[in-house]
Amino acid sequence: MSNSSCYNPSSFILLGIPGLEHFHLWIGIPFCVIYLVAIVGNCILLYLIAVERSLHEPMFFFLSMLASTDLILSTATVPKLLSNLWLGSQEITFSGCLTQMFFLHFSFVVDSAILLAMAFDRYVAICLPLRYNTILTPQVIIKLMVSIVVRSFSVILPDVFLLKRLPFCRTRIIPHTYCEHIGVARLSSADISVNIWYGFSVPLMTVISDVILIAVSYVFILHAVFQLSSLGARQKALSTCGSHVCVILMFYTPAFFSILAHRFGHGVPRNVLILFANFYVAIPPALNPVVYGVKTKQIQEKFILLITWKRPQ
Repeated sequence: MSNSSCYNPSSFILLGIPGLEHFHLWIGIPFCVIYLVAIVGNCILLYLIAVERSLHEPMFFFLSMLASTDLILSTATVPKLLSNLWLGSQEITFSGCLTQMFFLHFSFVVDSAILLAMAFDRYVAICLPLRYNTILTPQVIIKLMVSIVVRSFSVILPDVFLLKRLPFCRTRIIPHTYCEHIGVARLSSADISVNIWYGFSVPLMTVISDVILIAVSYVFILHAVFQLSSLGARQKALSTCGSHVCVILMFYTPAFFSILAHRFGHGVPRNVLILFANFYVAIPPALNPVVYGVKTKQIQEKFILLITWKRPQ
């Protein structure tokens, strides 16, 4: 094999879910349903936020960005998963693998930053209600959205070049259903210490710091809520955070469980880890619009108008 083909491999092979090949057809059915729910739910959410003026508020702008990113996350992984499980299409080009890897990690980091921005929105709304409109102006919202995208793009793009510099002469078989940075890097016979250290530092710079800042925000929020004298006022303030807290738990809990399982769960079968990793990238994008639809009165009302063929006013 030539050195050129090592550094520029034509393709990789995604094995799917090793050990469960006979069940691939059935495994694909729930993933297809979940993906359809994610597409329909997030598209409806984006439509309602776009056409309904009463939803043109900072929290719903962040929610629309979350829905857009969830569409990217699920579309980057699930269609290829289904083609693998149902059609046996295991091959993915090298450029396709890098593209999938980029959008997978990019959307994850964007989602984390959006949840932080939404926590900041709730902090201002509850702790500084009189200054809400002067702090979260349209200009500030745009700057926050741009900074979220720029930060995520800047920290994930180096992953592409870190993989492109590696030779892949040994094997091109990926025992997974999608491409992710360290999983692809481990196929190389070269030293991947830079990839490992950078892959370790990115979550620390982004996701872990986001989690810490979200926790700090909610400490201030809870402190402000329990300073309220009225029980009704406390319940109303906490109810505005309910959907956000649910989405936070759905996003971070499986992520940290997956990381810990890969790091310490040496006795866990690999096919279980792969299944869990796929449910993690598929389920939150499907549940997020459901959670906000159930817990947000404005969205409930506009959705009812939509399904009864009445245009939102």
